[in-house]
Amino acid sequence: MRKLVAAGVVIAGLAGSASAADMAQGGTVMIHEPWVRASLGSAPNSAAYMTLETSGEAPDRLVASSSPVAERAELHSHAMDGSVARMRPVDAVEIAPGTPTVLAPGGLHIMLIGLKQKLAPGDSVALTLVFEQAGAITLEAPVRGLAGMGAHGGHGAMGGDQPKTN
Repeated sequence: MRKLVAAGVVIAGLAGSASAADMAQGGTVMIHEPWVRASLGSAPNSAAYMTLETSGEAPDRLVASSSPVAERAELHSHAMDGSVARMRPVDAVEIAPGTPTVLAPGGLHIMLIGLKQKLAPGDSVALTLVFEQAGAITLEAPVRGLAGMGAHGGHGAMGGDQPKTN
């Protein structure tokens, strides 16, 4: 019986380690699968993406972000204006209980402005996210290349409005 309990503890520990690589948590906010887009040539900007959830009964809001790899980290939305993709800063990103909030290419994201270094696939980037209720959460996000990111995967690479690519 003791061997079964010990095996269960080891398996639970391994499962926790696997999910910890894809999730950070602070208070009632959970951050799933954070990642940062690799730099494009000498482009001064990049973006961070993830899924945010709150396990509490009250909503929360992502109100600020920062990273040591960039001069600024701004919360942005992405919308099409005719055939031009436009990014606009937003004051906050709402996180409703029971509904994941997805930050993804072509939508909400964290814009890393004024990169201090190139970001290559396989690197890791520290991000600090500040939530209205949950406070500050610091995490490491892996850097991924552009492959498989869809039509708007390179948005913001040059730091301004860009024509639609598809």
